[in-house]
Amino acid sequence: MTGPAQNRIAHSTHRLIASRWPTIGVFDRVSAPADIAAAYELEMLTNDRLHVPLQRLYELPESEWAAGTPNATIVMAAYLHADEAGGRFTDGTIGAWYCSFDLQTAIKETVYHHTRRLAHSAGGFYQTIQMRELRADVNAEFDDVRGRQKELPALYSPTSYAESQPYGVTLRRAGSNGICYDSVRHGGGVCLAVFRPRLLLNVTQGDHFQYEWTGSETPLVSQLTNVPL
Repeated sequence: MTGPAQNRIAHSTHRLIASRWPTIGVFDRVSAPADIAAAYELEMLTNDRLHVPLQRLYELPESEWAAGTPNATIVMAAYLHADEAGGRFTDGTIGAWYCSFDLQTAIKETVYHHTRRLAHSAGGFYQTIQMRELRADVNAEFDDVRGRQKELPALYSPTSYAESQPYGVTLRRAGSNGICYDSVRHGGGVCLAVFRPRLLLNVTQGDHFQYEWTGSETPLVSQLTNVPL
């Protein structure tokens, strides 16, 4: 498989996560890496679900941890509390900050993944999920596979990550900052998988949205904050 080009990406990005995640956590309050690890180990005494996040923490060099800044906990959650099945360019070892250049692409991407999960749930397509927008800037060199869907179809498979995951893992282990690629769920959209937390700049809270499924695979998407008149 032909290697990707490397391009500097300087762009604002959008990411949507479920709103239930706490807005302030250990990474916001603690700045020393040794204190962060100690806090996780202490909490593990009463919460064994933190075993996997702590393992993932040590997959990242301490120099790459986001800590001591607003929203640092949310940034690190993308890497430590990621789906164990992985994403397009990540396996279950550690996550990445998946985001998009525009808000509509971020919505389309997350609606797809939530809809897929509901299709396998007992409740079916009757669910309401509130989502929080996170905005961040990037300005770094990324491996860029945009415009190569015909050349690299396995990376853009709409149903399987069997080849894209090891591709991303190999790049990451070789020192890649992340991968810029065309959205599979929103034509014309651009997505970014950021492998290193420290590359996310000016992380701020954006708007809140609601996805509501009422029996159909297509949810009603509504904006809950700063609604245009």
